[in-house]
Amino acid sequence: MVLLSLVATHSDLDLETVARLSAGSSEVAANVLADGRPVSGAVVLATCNRVEFYCETGADSDVEAARSAVVAEIARQSGLDERLVSRSFTTNTGPDVARHLFSVGAGLDSAVIGEREIAGQVRRALNVAQQAGTASGSLVRLFQTASRTAKDVGAQTALGGRGLSIVSVALELATDLAEDRDWSGKNVVVFGTGAYAGATMALLRERSCANVAVYSSSGRARTFTATRGGTPLTEETLPAALAAADVVIGCSGSDLQVSAERVEEVRRGTDKPLIIIDLALTHDFEPAVGDLDGVDLITLESVRLAAPEEQAESVHQAAEIVTHAARAFEEEQQARTIDTAIVALRRHTMAVLETELEKVRSQHGCTGPAQEVEFAMRRMVKQLLHLPTVRARELAADGRQHEYIAALEALYGISLGEAAPTAAEDNCPVPRQSEPGEAASA
Repeated sequence: MVLLSLVATHSDLDLETVARLSAGSSEVAANVLADGRPVSGAVVLATCNRVEFYCETGADSDVEAARSAVVAEIARQSGLDERLVSRSFTTNTGPDVARHLFSVGAGLDSAVIGEREIAGQVRRALNVAQQAGTASGSLVRLFQTASRTAKDVGAQTALGGRGLSIVSVALELATDLAEDRDWSGKNVVVFGTGAYAGATMALLRERSCANVAVYSSSGRARTFTATRGGTPLTEETLPAALAAADVVIGCSGSDLQVSAERVEEVRRGTDKPLIIIDLALTHDFEPAVGDLDGVDLITLESVRLAAPEEQAESVHQAAEIVTHAARAFEEEQQARTIDTAIVALRRHTMAVLETELEKVRSQHGCTGPAQEVEFAMRRMVKQLLHLPTVRARELAADGRQHEYIAALEALYGISLGEAAPTAAEDNCPVPRQSEPGEAASA
């Protein structure tokens, strides 16, 4: 099995393009697993500044077809031209898939280096795929290893102690813009009830901000505030809350964008300064709100530009952890592949052996000579399988397991897709046969 990923992030594209590529991304994974597609597993990681599609396919020869299938489905869901979609994504295969995802999960590829929220988003991406039934075994292992690697980076480097995140940097920017740096008396309105909204509520509590109201266009504000604090807002109470707000934080990403005219309308009659923090990739507020008198707008781009540089030593340590974890994951994948190939050869050989032994039994019955022949043939097969097994592991250690697999297909017509071992077979070595007259060991 071969893993590949299609990656579009803030590093290579503007956030508007990333947002457009993200449209309908939740439907892509299930659709590319339809009958006839070369994709056998898919997980989608979509955040405020990236959209990434992780897939599994049967062989290296299927990678291009799998990529084309994913690109076509993204284009269909987003309404973008397929050629534009194809140009927008970087494709990773082989070891680069794990190396990139592990870097992402550890916060090394974020706008805010070392941010802690992305690790939770990686976990949630896998959970969503598992619930939808699109995550293959290899992808589950990939994402679980990414989560463990993120924990290791947090525990073993200074990146974990900073506690930086997109939300925390945005709140620091708002603090610098405000006339009063004390958050305890500020009126804050939060749009959204998702992961970023939850992180926002936690950071506001750390700043002793008690006057927080939450609005959700989906009607989940009451349930959200019941566990996280704050006052739920409705369509009727939202205008008054906006008029009284010192800070408004948008992190819902809903289709209902607040216009500059609407903000101006609810603020009519007040000269109170307002800071709007828009952390939604698709924008909760029109960019034009930043042009209104008395309104300062903080966006994801603002956060990216203001994000502090991490110490080079911490980043270097984290990168080493990621590299080691990616190498170990790739070696494990190679071992799993070669184990499947070894079992496939063993099954093929043992099937031939049993066919020949059945001929002996039918001709000679269970006589002594027949048993002698059977023992001799089993010893011969064991010896014949020994060297190919040793060579298989040597080739896998050199990253050349594909040569062994190709040889199996060329010489024996064995296809791993048709000869997948059961869990028992995968762990069961070729049994040692007792010699005639030798007592069976317990």
